[in-house]
Amino acid sequence: MAADKAGGPADGPTGRQAAFDVADAAVLLLDAHGRIESWPTAAERLLGHRADDTVGRPVGELLAPDDAARLPVLAADSRTRGGWSGLVSARRTGGHRVAVQVQVVPVTDGAGRGHWLVLAADAPAVPGWERSRPVLERIVTESPVGMAIVDTDLRYVWSNTALEQFGGAPAPKRIGRRLGEIQPGLDAEALEAQMRRVLRSGIPVTGYEHSGRVVSDPYHERAQTMSFVRLDDPDGRPLGVCYTVIDVTERYRSRRQMALLDRAGEYIGRTLDVLQTAQDLADVAVPELADLVAVDLLDSVVRGEEPLPGPLSDADMVPLRRGGLRSLRDGAPGAAPETGGLVSYHAWSPPVRCLAGGGSWRAERLDPLAPHWAAEPPGGRHPHRTDLGLHTSMVVPIRARGITMGVATFFRSQGDESFTEDDLRLAEEFVARAAVCMDNARRYTREREAALALQRSLLPQSSPEQDAVRVASAYRPANELGDVGGDWFDVIALSGARVALVVGDVTGHGIDAVATMGRLRTAVQTLAALDLRPEELLAHLDDVVGRVVREEKDSRPGPGTRGSSCLYAVYDPVGRTCTMASAGHPAPAVVAPDRTVAFVELPVGPRLGVGGLPFESFELAVPEGSVLALYTDGLLSGSASGLGGHGGKERLQRALAAPGLTLDGLCAHVIDGLVSTQPQDDVALLLAETRALDEDRCASWDLPADPAIVAEARADAAGQLALWGLEELAFTTELVVSELVTNAIRYATGPIQLRLILGQSLICEVSDGSSTSPYLRHPRTTDEGGRGLFLISQFTERWGTRYTTGGKVLWTEQPLTAAAS
Repeated sequence: MAADKAGGPADGPTGRQAAFDVADAAVLLLDAHGRIESWPTAAERLLGHRADDTVGRPVGELLAPDDAARLPVLAADSRTRGGWSGLVSARRTGGHRVAVQVQVVPVTDGAGRGHWLVLAADAPAVPGWERSRPVLERIVTESPVGMAIVDTDLRYVWSNTALEQFGGAPAPKRIGRRLGEIQPGLDAEALEAQMRRVLRSGIPVTGYEHSGRVVSDPYHERAQTMSFVRLDDPDGRPLGVCYTVIDVTERYRSRRQMALLDRAGEYIGRTLDVLQTAQDLADVAVPELADLVAVDLLDSVVRGEEPLPGPLSDADMVPLRRGGLRSLRDGAPGAAPETGGLVSYHAWSPPVRCLAGGGSWRAERLDPLAPHWAAEPPGGRHPHRTDLGLHTSMVVPIRARGITMGVATFFRSQGDESFTEDDLRLAEEFVARAAVCMDNARRYTREREAALALQRSLLPQSSPEQDAVRVASAYRPANELGDVGGDWFDVIALSGARVALVVGDVTGHGIDAVATMGRLRTAVQTLAALDLRPEELLAHLDDVVGRVVREEKDSRPGPGTRGSSCLYAVYDPVGRTCTMASAGHPAPAVVAPDRTVAFVELPVGPRLGVGGLPFESFELAVPEGSVLALYTDGLLSGSASGLGGHGGKERLQRALAAPGLTLDGLCAHVIDGLVSTQPQDDVALLLAETRALDEDRCASWDLPADPAIVAEARADAAGQLALWGLEELAFTTELVVSELVTNAIRYATGPIQLRLILGQSLICEVSDGSSTSPYLRHPRTTDEGGRGLFLISQFTERWGTRYTTGGKVLWTEQPLTAAAS
């Protein structure tokens, strides 16, 4: 006979592979159908059967039923390619079973008929082989892992003892029942869906985690992880599902607590608003930890102030401000009060005791008939605990940096589970995190309110009386994350009925920026009183800012006011012109009387404090009724649509071109259309509608440098006052004209001009070609001269000197009320 191709050892019925010792093997020969053709002496020694009793019999009669069914030799197609090897359980004489290691090889004889060559030997000594079934049964029965088998109808057919730790029923009483009947507190529908999925696909499901309440612990939620495996018969037909259960409650709670703390760290403190932070605290805790959370704060904390030391109150009721409220049920504990409202607690209540003592409080079970902690709201009553179903509570004080700012109260109403010590520690941990954020918000609120108050006091409260423009302004501070900035504007009345329009932006935010803004505004007002041209004023202001920068750099590091910007514009209602210069500030827009809008092509100089190139001024004609729009860059970069740069300018053009609006209405329209309610940067807007002085309100005379002309100048001035109906001012005006003209003739050079302007006041100006400025003296009684300017200062409201490119102008102002009186 010749052996067919034989493969290597294959897995046997036991699913194991073993080495085969040919020297000790008994060699059998089977026909193609598995009948024994030869039975040597070695086989008789191995199994005890004699050759007369075995030859001609099917070899399967000598094997255990399970192995006989699985042996490929006895299969319908008994020519298994490559042979087979493994362990089988054979029956000796008397029915005793013995483990035998066999190797089967297909062979053919000279006639080409097929046979099986079988080598059989004692199985190697494998520890536990003969005891495997009892051992496995004991492992399954006594395993601490809960195990059960359900049939294809998902009814129990077997369960081990460990499954009883979860309650429900002992193993015998489970037989024939469904999971939902045994454990009504679990989501049986979801678990059985997993079983059906395994039955359909045959793919095991491992590590499926769920939570619920088991019969053995009905008052606490338990977490379990389950695995499902389908059981099949020898033909591959599903018999049912075997599942295992492991309790992972502690791991589940730890993971949930960590997730809650992570969410608290991510969610709480996103804003610098005290009330919003308190609401975030309530939102985080519901529903993961509690069903209702109320956060109540001291009123001083909400205002950003330090909590007052000493006892909370001598009265029976302690008022607190409701900072946050979140509930699973609409209208729970009195949605009265709403967030931001006041709630009064009895002095004996746990919230007040925690607020005063600084320690936490927990009640596993609340008395449903106990009085409510808070006072009755006006016009109603608090819902009773029996109405709300509240059965357990915790109160945790909100403390940070040694300061108690309020209390957070937690309730549960769903189910029967009470707050535990672990729950209290968890609440204390994330309340402590929220307290730090809340204290930061409180401190920020205090500084922000101080900065806003300072800024409001430094910004102009009203526009000065003048004839040049009508103004409308708006200021919108940055949101709480952006902090208060140094944007500012001003309107300054100048000599000659002119007006200065100023807008600036100090780099930085906070108190320092606001204080620097105040210094700059004061410096601009001082420099404006000198009647400097715009480019000269910015040059002097640059020196001021440079000095401030150096001072701040010496005292503390940081950018200080470096890079601050400013736009200074002077409008003359007589000449109807506007002269302006920019120190790194956006050019203004001009709205013509026909509502067309254009941006001034203004040369922009360096920002204040940077130094470098000189500043340049630009003069343009401005028709009466035009609107000059001066603004800070926040108006463009902080637009509601997020457009900046050129896109922001286009939006500003469209907004300024809106027809049919008053100046105040146009100002509100621009701000509301381009700026969100909480911009990221401060925004300042100044609109100035130009006016013009008619020709009949201005008179001028060119005078020769001749002392004899003084009398003629007095007469011309008196005649003009008569035309204006201001004869009452003739005496003082003649005195002023006489002194100014005489002074110009005596000390000045070049052409002399006298000009009278009738506006909010009577303005008298004398210009000459000299750059020498007169100064006020206090003459002694024996002095023969030097009293001219002294007399002028006594008879006029204001006087001064301004310089021009061709010389200087001495001017005075007299109030018209003197004429009326």
